Amino acid sequence: LKSHARVEIRGGAGTGKTWLAVEKARRLTDQGKRVALMCYSRGLAEFLVRRVADLPMTQRPAYVGTFHGLGIGWGVLPGSDDDSGYWEEFLPTEMVSLADRLPLSERFDAVVIDEAQDFAQSWWPAVLAALRDPDQGLLYVFADEGQRVFARQGRPTVDLVAFDLDENLRNTKQIAGTFSSLAAGQMMFRGGNGVPVRFVPCATEDAVGAADDEAATLLDDGWPPEAVALLTTHHRHPVQVERQAEGPEAYWASYWANDDLFYGHVLGFKGLERPAVVLAVNGFRDEARAKEMLYVGLSRARDRLVVCGDLELIGRVGGQAVVQRLTSGAGR
Repeated sequence: LKSHARVEIRGGAGTGKTWLAVEKARRLTDQGKRVALMCYSRGLAEFLVRRVADLPMTQRPAYVGTFHGLGIGWGVLPGSDDDSGYWEEFLPTEMVSLADRLPLSERFDAVVIDEAQDFAQSWWPAVLAALRDPDQGLLYVFADEGQRVFARQGRPTVDLVAFDLDENLRNTKQIAGTFSSLAAGQMMFRGGNGVPVRFVPCATEDAVGAADDEAATLLDDGWPPEAVALLTTHHRHPVQVERQAEGPEAYWASYWANDDLFYGHVLGFKGLERPAVVLAVNGFRDEARAKEMLYVGLSRARDRLVVCGDLELIGRVGGQAVVQRLTSGAGR
């Protein structure tokens, strides 16, 4: 990528986009450039912050965090999480205005974006305004159209050279086979062989309870708590609700804690992973985005995946290929 200034790297789940985004930001910083490494979700942003903290100071990007966090750092007044107009329109518009008044020393030579499919159309002018040279500044965008799970649409407003990643490196062949039909393009499975994906049939309203039992079994079998995540597709697990009541910082700190498994929702777990994941398919708030949400949920586990839910719902959302994989041992 070093001979291309503006690039879109496209790839399915597990193709290494986040690793490459961090590496590109690291190399650009090491070359003396002022770099912003950003994404949309708080969980992924915290992961990126911790990832670059292990780098030498000369290789740490100048800014690592969420797109919105950059604007608030510039001086945009914080808004309510429930005010979509603030996040979608007010904040990015204010960012463009503020960027025009920022000294060049506070803008960037390069912007690297992970999970760029999460970005609304209204955000891209602010992304370009963050560059010292909006017309020629370096822009590296990593995206997976198959993981467009939020009710917003957007594409970069400048021409980008496209590169495609088509090798899944994260998941065992059994896990990758389960979600491969949901990906935007075909992938080769480069992960190792593992155990079959476990499917626990149950009513949708019983999926969380079944997932609790399966997570307890994993812990009894010797999986360390920090290696396990329990994810839901609709209503949050009661433990997640309890932890989020303490605020986002405290909640995401639990992702890194070693004393208990992590409880999350597939919307907040994009870009993240665990060695073992128990997925409770407990319905979907919007079936128009259900396929993408199922795809995210099935692709988060590296080594062990357990799926709890109603087969009819899963088939309606994900298609018969997913059903066949789940009921046949996921490619055993």
